[in-house]
Amino acid sequence: MSTLVLVIIFTAIGGILSVLAAGFFLLLPERRQEKVLPHGVSFAIGALLTVAFCGLIPQAFEESPVAEMDGLSATILIGILGFFVLEKLLIWRHCHSQACAAHGEDTPIEQHAHGHQHGHRSAGVFIIVGDSIHNFVDGVLIAAAFLTDAQLGIVTSLAVAAHEIPQEVGDFAILLHSGYSRRNALLYNVMSSLATVVGGVLAYFGLGNLHAVLPYFLTLAASSFIYIAVADLIPSLHQKTDMKTSLQQIGFILAGVGLILLMQTIAHRFEA
Repeated sequence: MSTLVLVIIFTAIGGILSVLAAGFFLLLPERRQEKVLPHGVSFAIGALLTVAFCGLIPQAFEESPVAEMDGLSATILIGILGFFVLEKLLIWRHCHSQACAAHGEDTPIEQHAHGHQHGHRSAGVFIIVGDSIHNFVDGVLIAAAFLTDAQLGIVTSLAVAAHEIPQEVGDFAILLHSGYSRRNALLYNVMSSLATVVGGVLAYFGLGNLHAVLPYFLTLAASSFIYIAVADLIPSLHQKTDMKTSLQQIGFILAGVGLILLMQTIAHRFEA
């Protein structure tokens, strides 16, 4: 199977299936949603960090000469700081001086929408546009991983899907709160998820002959995963500190770690 076909398939899986899974999640009773969502967040943390530290970063260093190691390390640092600044700008743009998710006044589900303002229809437009840009970047990162190694591309796609599901749940909640019907909310989210495929295809043709820069895209993807896990997802788990919840969080984080490592092991055996 060609690399381009793999990029198309797995960008579609990472985008569309995460939206459909989030749509199914919202059909559950609200009480059930509030119980299930933190487990999904914990799983995503484990998957993201494992792909970053056990997949993307080692592969980037392996693909580069020793002289570029410092540059790759700097890319990780710049990426994390850059995502912090970008998120700050988005929060300032959407919150202004009013209450929003960034100020901690949302429902447990809406808190996973990463700081977008809600309560009126224009907020839905911001969600759709912002999500489309985010999905496009995810597609570029998935394509960069596949151009380096098929196994790395697969686990990267899985990590993208893992963190997209909680985010899509938050986006759905805001669209519904902004007056969109469930049908339209699902339709707009599926359309925005197609940006993942577009980003992947464009990156395949744009990066295919630029192997020298692929390690930098891999480290940028790693910094994105690290930032999402550490800055956006982990703080939400500290809202409950009882022993039972903490053990559940650790268990699902380890499940995310274990699944990624298992997939890597299986992929290596097939390659051998």
